Parts: sequence; C-alpha cells; structure tokens
Amino acid sequence: MKLKAGIYWGAGCGGCDVAVLDVHEKILLVAEKMDLLFWPIALDFKYDDVRAMDDGEFDIVLYNGAVRNSENEEIAHLLRQKSKVMVALGACAHLGGLIGMANFHTKEDLLKRVYVDSESTVNEEGTLPQEYWEEAGIPLELPRLYGTVKTLDQVVDVDYYIPGCPPVPEQIVNALVAVWDGNLPPKGSVIGAGSRTLCDECSRTKEEKEITEFKRTSEVITDPEKCLLEQGLLCLGPVTREGCGSRCINSNVPCRGCYGPLEGVPDQGIRMLSALASVLEPKEEEAIDELISQIPDPLRTLHRFSVAASILRRKKI
Repeated sequence: MKLKAGIYWGAGCGGCDVAVLDVHEKILLVAEKMDLLFWPIALDFKYDDVRAMDDGEFDIVLYNGAVRNSENEEIAHLLRQKSKVMVALGACAHLGGLIGMANFHTKEDLLKRVYVDSESTVNEEGTLPQEYWEEAGIPLELPRLYGTVKTLDQVVDVDYYIPGCPPVPEQIVNALVAVWDGNLPPKGSVIGAGSRTLCDECSRTKEEKEITEFKRTSEVITDPEKCLLEQGLLCLGPVTREGCGSRCINSNVPCRGCYGPLEGVPDQGIRMLSALASVLEPKEEEAIDELISQIPDPLRTLHRFSVAASILRRKKI
C-alpha cells in the first residue's frame, strides 16, 4: 500500500515547497510510493478533510515555515495529532529562519512599519488589520499574529529535521525513502546533513591567515580558490552543518548559516563570535571592537536563520 503523506506551509516564503518540486524526475518515484493527502499550496484539500482523518493516519508530514500566528500553531497541533512522523522541513521550521528576525522587534512596531510608515503606503488614519470584523452580518476572521516567532519544535513534538533555505531536494527524497523503507534514524536526527562543519567539506585553500578587515561581497572580486573568510568575507562555514553541497560557496558567495549549528551547539551566532575571536589579527579590545563594527548589523548577520532557536530567542521588551 502507498504511504500517506502531507505537506504544510507555515510562515515562510514557499521555497521549501518549490524544493519538493525540484526533485524533478524523482517525483515519479514519490508518486509511486505515496499519496499526498494534504498540500494546500498545490492541491485542493481543506483543513476539515484533515480533521476528519483518524489520528496517526498520515505516515509522514513535512511541515515547513515557522510558527508565526494562531493558524500556524493550530495546524501544527492538528498535523502532529494526525501523523506518525512529523518532519520540520527547512530552516524556518528547524530554527525560525529569516522569519525569526521579527523577534528583534515588537509586533506593534512591525504592524506600524508595514501598514502605516512604509514609503509606499497611504494610510492617514493608521488603520491596522483586525483579527475580527463583521460586515453586513458576515463575520470575517484573521489568524492572530503572535509577538514571538517560534520554531516547530517549540510548539509540537518533532521527529526529524531537514535543514536548509531551502533544503537540497535530494534530502527530501531521502527522508521519504527512509519512511517507506522503514529505515529511519534515531528520533531527533537531522536528516541529510552531516556531523561536520561546512568548512570540513569546503575545497577552498586555507592559509591560516588572520583577519584584518571585513568586506561586503559587493566591495571585492573574490578569489574562487581561496577561503572566503580569509578574504575578509563573513562566511559562517565554521559553525554551520555540512550537507548542502556548498551551493553558496561554489557560487562565490559566503555561507549564511541556513543548515544550522552542529549537534550540541545551543547558539550558532555566539559560536561564530567565538570562532572569529580566534582568527582576528588585532588582540586589543578596542581594535577588535573596531573590526567587528565593520560587520553590518552583527546580531542579525550572525543569527540570520537561528534567532528563534538561539539563547537570545527575541529582543527583551
């Protein structure tokens, strides 16, 4: 019998759903082995269809996107109840992702910026979205926007993680194959990524040079053979899991950290600060501060994908 699968899009950009389609001809293998019973972005299934299912009827659910509002949370609980295996797919479900950077602001500040203060907005009355509205006796309701972005495992129990922004398509297929072959790793495992850092798989030449300055990619023509970090470009390869195939680095772009930290590292950004401290040329505190100031917005740059899963979690209000 075919396995029963579901895919859900929480707070995210849709890139993970595109990655599912990017398996190309292997989609035929997926179609041969399983039936997609729920995929709102591509198929016409409703929440009530899921509610009517038996508990555990899904063999596997891939949940991508962070938990940003009450709808994301409600469906996360619903799909957890209806599935045997719940997978956090992509950086947003895994670590909070880019969506998690909203945690550096209050909900009120974000709404005001988007609906009142943005350069393209004309909203003289300062009207903000309402969670509930009734017009001509017809009730309209929007999901409640939360003040804090959460990772999937901060809301429900998660069995496995597939990292990346977006994940490498082959890893998605491998996860599905593992389910129908009954060859799953221990619960809590990160599927498709290795146990080493991206630096360990990187083929660029490292000269153990100390860093004297930081540059933006737009300010320099990079040497495609040499370590990007040693060229003064902030590359998070030293603190990021291998497994992506070095896609960014092979395109001459520094790693941004979307595959997340290694096992046992509670804060990817703080670990990167520690790694930088060991390779900076200046040793005096004042000179170090001056060098670090060359990094645009260090807090967000070092926690680009991992704020919601970090020790920081969010800005203190």
